[in-house]
Amino acid sequence: MQGLATIDYAVVVIYLLFVIGVSVRVARRAPDAEELFLAGRSLGWGVIGLSLFASNISSTTLIGLPGAAWSHGISVANYEWMASLVLIVSLLYVVPLFLGNRLATVPELLERRFDARLRKYLSAVSVVLGIFLDAAGSLYAGALVLQLFFPDLPLAVSCAAIALFAGLYTAAGGLRAVAYTDVVQSLVLLAGSATLAVIVFGEFDYSWAKVQAAVPPEKLSLLRPLDDPALPWLGTLVGLPILGFYYWTMNQYVAQRLLGARNLREAGYGALLAALLKLLPLFFMVLPGVMAISLLPDLERPDNVFPALVATYAPVGLAGLILAGLLAAIMSSVDSALNSSSTLLTLDFIQPRYPNLDIVALGRLGRILTLSLVAVAATWAPAIGEFPGLFAYLQQGFTYAASPLVATFAVGMFSRRVAATPALLGTATGHLVSIGWFAATQAGWLHLHFTLVAGVLLAVTVAAIYLFQLLLAPTPRPDQLESVDRSRMPAMPAGIRQAGFAIILMTLTLVFYFR
Repeated sequence: MQGLATIDYAVVVIYLLFVIGVSVRVARRAPDAEELFLAGRSLGWGVIGLSLFASNISSTTLIGLPGAAWSHGISVANYEWMASLVLIVSLLYVVPLFLGNRLATVPELLERRFDARLRKYLSAVSVVLGIFLDAAGSLYAGALVLQLFFPDLPLAVSCAAIALFAGLYTAAGGLRAVAYTDVVQSLVLLAGSATLAVIVFGEFDYSWAKVQAAVPPEKLSLLRPLDDPALPWLGTLVGLPILGFYYWTMNQYVAQRLLGARNLREAGYGALLAALLKLLPLFFMVLPGVMAISLLPDLERPDNVFPALVATYAPVGLAGLILAGLLAAIMSSVDSALNSSSTLLTLDFIQPRYPNLDIVALGRLGRILTLSLVAVAATWAPAIGEFPGLFAYLQQGFTYAASPLVATFAVGMFSRRVAATPALLGTATGHLVSIGWFAATQAGWLHLHFTLVAGVLLAVTVAAIYLFQLLLAPTPRPDQLESVDRSRMPAMPAGIRQAGFAIILMTLTLVFYFR
């Protein structure tokens, strides 16, 4: 790759100055807890939608999706279009419950439905996932690509530098700084990835027929056979909705934008915008990775596909935009994971224990926790290089940790007859089975695809919950049961419902074409 030109450095500097400027402006508000964690519940739909997209389409996605597509084909895009469907379902049936009860964290809903133990359980697991998967994965992916532009920069130093920058502006400005910078970050990210995709497609003279001739046909199919090692069709239908539901509904990392919405209408249109944008990665990130099968057949690791595409095909002048897009992706993921994790620790653990702390003191604690958590993520990030691939590291981590939590959430929402202790014991049983199943898989004793494992773990957890209910509280007392106020659920505007169904139809049409 040619060296960075002056204009490349200028683009990167402008981006960094913008992030600093937004953070300084927001920090002048001296954010208290409400501002730091929920942006004063004042976010509009455009900010919500672009921020949801930017925080999800992270550097791990920019590295992971093209790499997985190069290895296994476009079926990896199933994670993306399934997210659109899950987002809309969540918007119609769960988000009104969040906003109607004015929740500050998703685990708070489990406390109202069950008790404080379930709230802390979900919160603790979410913090671990946020720091060791989301934040650390983004730092690792970003450092990989920075080494493309600066080969002499050690991996650990790159991770630490990115973490320090993201940690400082997140601690200073809170969710408002995160959301507002995500708006520009998402636009830069889309511009950079789309431009590179067009350049790579140009290597085939912009002919889809030539792509089809150069790539094995099975690599251009979304729905793969049951024995497919990457993503069987049954795993798409069973496992991906479970993973998607955790990520887009239960994960504070994502839900925090919706919780910070001005009202249900703003949250609704913001989620619809994010669902629509989630259809783009197939074209901007996955298909270029598939095209690299023909263009770059000799790569050693799938995580090298995107850096190699940049190194081979990005001309001088575009490299700065791509690097800015990468920095945007890194920052949007790291800042989201940090802000959500500090929110959970502060509101789910510290505030209940010290109820007399005022909102200013809670905000100060949140900033301290943000900086502490970013240090943990930066320390762990270089170790991810020991795993076989970034995308597999992320998806399998979520599978084993999140599936039992989804089971408990579903039982709590659909059944009003399950008490807190059976729910807690059933969830813990599900995670014990998860640990055992993961160990057996690593030892080579079990070979079931992890998307199917998600379905098994959900079923095991649900069965365990009802078994403990039968053994411990066959006739639970009224005070052990439903305490979520469903009467306060606002009605979803008809326009949002209609637009949601239109996006569902668009998504299914896309899947049918690439089936």
